[in-house]
Amino acid sequence: MRMYWFAGAALVLGSGLAVAQEAPRSILPPVFQQPAPTSTPPREAEPAPPPAGAASPAPTVRNPPREIVQPLPAEPVESSAPTSSAPPPVSVPAQALEGLPSLRQIESLSPSELDRLLGLRPRFDIPPGLQRSPERAGVLSLAESAVPSEALARQPASLVRAAIAGTEGPLVARWGQIMLRRVLMSRLAAPEGMAPAEFVALRTALLNRLGEHQAARALAQTVDVAQWDDALTAAAVEAYLGSGDVLGICPATIQRGSGGGNPQWQMLSAICSAFAGESTRAQTDLERMRRQGVQPRVDVLLAQRFAAAAGSRRGYTVEWAIDDALTPWRYALATSLSEPIPDRLTADLPFYYRRIAAVMPMLPAAARAEAAYTAAAAGVLSSAAMVDLFGQIYAGGEDRNAGAGRISALLRTAYVANDPAVRLQALEAIWTDSEGEDYGSRVLTAYAAARVPPEERFADEAGPLIASMLTAGLDRSAARWLDVVPEGSEGWALAALGAPGDLRVSSGAVSRFIDADASTGRRRSQFLVAGLAGLGRLHDGAAADLARDLGADLTPRTRWALTIERAAQADNRVLVALLAGLGMQGESWERMTARQLFQIVSTLRRVGMEAEARMIAAEAVARV
Repeated sequence: MRMYWFAGAALVLGSGLAVAQEAPRSILPPVFQQPAPTSTPPREAEPAPPPAGAASPAPTVRNPPREIVQPLPAEPVESSAPTSSAPPPVSVPAQALEGLPSLRQIESLSPSELDRLLGLRPRFDIPPGLQRSPERAGVLSLAESAVPSEALARQPASLVRAAIAGTEGPLVARWGQIMLRRVLMSRLAAPEGMAPAEFVALRTALLNRLGEHQAARALAQTVDVAQWDDALTAAAVEAYLGSGDVLGICPATIQRGSGGGNPQWQMLSAICSAFAGESTRAQTDLERMRRQGVQPRVDVLLAQRFAAAAGSRRGYTVEWAIDDALTPWRYALATSLSEPIPDRLTADLPFYYRRIAAVMPMLPAAARAEAAYTAAAAGVLSSAAMVDLFGQIYAGGEDRNAGAGRISALLRTAYVANDPAVRLQALEAIWTDSEGEDYGSRVLTAYAAARVPPEERFADEAGPLIASMLTAGLDRSAARWLDVVPEGSEGWALAALGAPGDLRVSSGAVSRFIDADASTGRRRSQFLVAGLAGLGRLHDGAAADLARDLGADLTPRTRWALTIERAAQADNRVLVALLAGLGMQGESWERMTARQLFQIVSTLRRVGMEAEARMIAAEAVARV
């Protein structure tokens, strides 16, 4: 029985193998199994149908498998007759080819120049659907700045332009600059008759003049590069250089091209081209500028050195000539490259460079600390930023026996010492060691000064403590000293000006302050009377009598005073702030008069900016 089973299995396997051998199957997908199309063979004559009743035909025998070969394409047959698919020849007028460059000229073009020639240069850096309207360009919203966006919309453009462009900076008041910066960075609609781009350009340029280059850069960035005009471009370049962000201007160099032949713009374009992968071309352009002498040699060398940082194998040595002065271009590039600047140029840095050096991120903390006092006194740096800077110096292990390292150690003691008397001694040491930068050092110690308790034993030192607190706007901490300090003292005067709330002072207390005033021309007393009168804390009749005794006149008489008075009557806080900045120009408080201070403080208070008015009035008394 088993033999039959084995025979059947062999028969089945044998037939299966025979079928497999007879019809092999391809493992390729079905799309590859179709043979290539070939020419149709001639149709053979069909066999005649078998007669009815004939026997069934024998089963057909399958053709053996054959190899599939794709035939070669047939060669085209040349024909003298023209085909209907050939396009007719096109004739181009000769005048249409006159402006086209030759092949040699095209080969000499850089990729960016070729894109510009062919119209391939991008017309915008932001897609149309995401572009921002410049109508209310700004950084701070209404909730952040408390400035209404339509405040200047119906004001004449000539007035706003004169107020902004006429403020050439710097300002004498730290709090005046803080107030003006917040207003300029707010989202504001352009005045009637002024283009939005011009309005942003005016605000950006003023921020640059105030040393607020980071704020100016942020404001310029709120407008798409494709909408920049020449004035906004120039202000943006100054802002980027002042903040040490040289490559930040590159999107504008792509959008605006060569910049009308401006040599500085051409150097910036070459630097940006180098960082876009066209290093060879960029160095060629810069070398040509150096040989032609279109810019001073040191300017081009700094540009070549900066462009070489993109990956050039060639090194450049920057050589300063004996008559080379320090310029924003040279300072920005040299600082970004850590290129040494001659000592003769950095021994006594001008005010402009001291303000921007304090916020240059590529400088070491100790170098920034040297300029931080100036920047803090001007309003560029806040008290918190100063504390962070000296905290970095302390954590960095600087020598704590001299310089910024010693100040950082004293500042730590002023914060963490258990005995308030020890903390006060540390504060006084900071004010003494910061010779020539006393107000900037008080900005540094503002929060530490607020930690000193208002006690009778510290009443004699209350003046510097309160002045330090008010640099950071700690008015409530300063107000706690009103019950401690004697009336007529310096501490009382500062607290009476800076304290919040409805406060009234007597003319007798002011008279005691006047009697103890040792300032030149009793200017501190004049500012105290003007500040108290402007805040409404001194009776009008008493204020007029005291001012007359001091030789001061608080009556508005100038065109500026009448204009800011009308702006206050219209309750336009933005215009009042701009005009107040116009009236606070100067490098020292010697430029300020009691009449100007009264007008500024009074108008700011009436338009709802009482906090700024109080801080400006207290600062005037503290810094004279």
